[in-house]
Amino acid sequence: MSDFSEKVPLGRTSLDVARIGIGSAYGPSPIACRKAFDAGVNYFFWGSIRTAGMGVALRDIAQRHRDEMVIALETYARSPWMISKSIDKGLRKLNIGRADVLLLGWHDTALKEKTLEIVRKLQEAGRFRFLAVSSHQRPLFQKFLQDEDFDVFHIRYNAAHPGAEQDIFPYLPKEKGPGIVSFTNTRWGHLLKEKYMPDGMSPPTAADCYRFVLSDPHVHVAISGPKNDDEMETALSVLRSGPMDESELERMRTIGEHVHGFQTLATRFA
Repeated sequence: MSDFSEKVPLGRTSLDVARIGIGSAYGPSPIACRKAFDAGVNYFFWGSIRTAGMGVALRDIAQRHRDEMVIALETYARSPWMISKSIDKGLRKLNIGRADVLLLGWHDTALKEKTLEIVRKLQEAGRFRFLAVSSHQRPLFQKFLQDEDFDVFHIRYNAAHPGAEQDIFPYLPKEKGPGIVSFTNTRWGHLLKEKYMPDGMSPPTAADCYRFVLSDPHVHVAISGPKNDDEMETALSVLRSGPMDESELERMRTIGEHVHGFQTLATRFA
């Protein structure tokens, strides 16, 4: 693949997705969201923090272009009743009949069969099309791979947290595997800050962080959380770029290792 301009299949789903997705948490403006859609972005992550501006944009775009959008709705609910209520609230906010992806967020242990039963019923009732799961326990995805319920994985992956390269990616099937969506690509902004850099190295840009993630062929979408129009433009610029070469990847890994060690040390003595 020469660049990131073309949409790709989201794993074994029937969805084609742009390589950059937009998350709602930091409040992208309606104008910026519309600009992203016009630039080809179609994966919109309506997460646990559902900001008003993105809600306005998605409702507006969906009125005419719903079939061109992939809307991923997240719930942290654990009880069957709360899962159903959370889905309904999210759908009402966007004035849509169903989500394309339902993300069961932050499950660091295997899901109970009772939970999966109600989720299957909600899927059969047409509330969403494909099921996703996220976890901070990377080895758990090896178990999720054995469960045919999950079509998409949301994983934490960045230059400071590259563990997916050992714990997840080698276990993915070569064909008909789950869609892979990466979040916290800038490691909560730590990868962008001068004070965390190794001596003599300047911090990467957010675009560099997204390019690092997307340079791994297993990753289909990198989620961006722009909080202003400039950050949205930075995210969109990635669509006009391509994978990093070996020297760029090595630089990112060097910085990432340092950032991870610096943060661990800082936490230890905080």
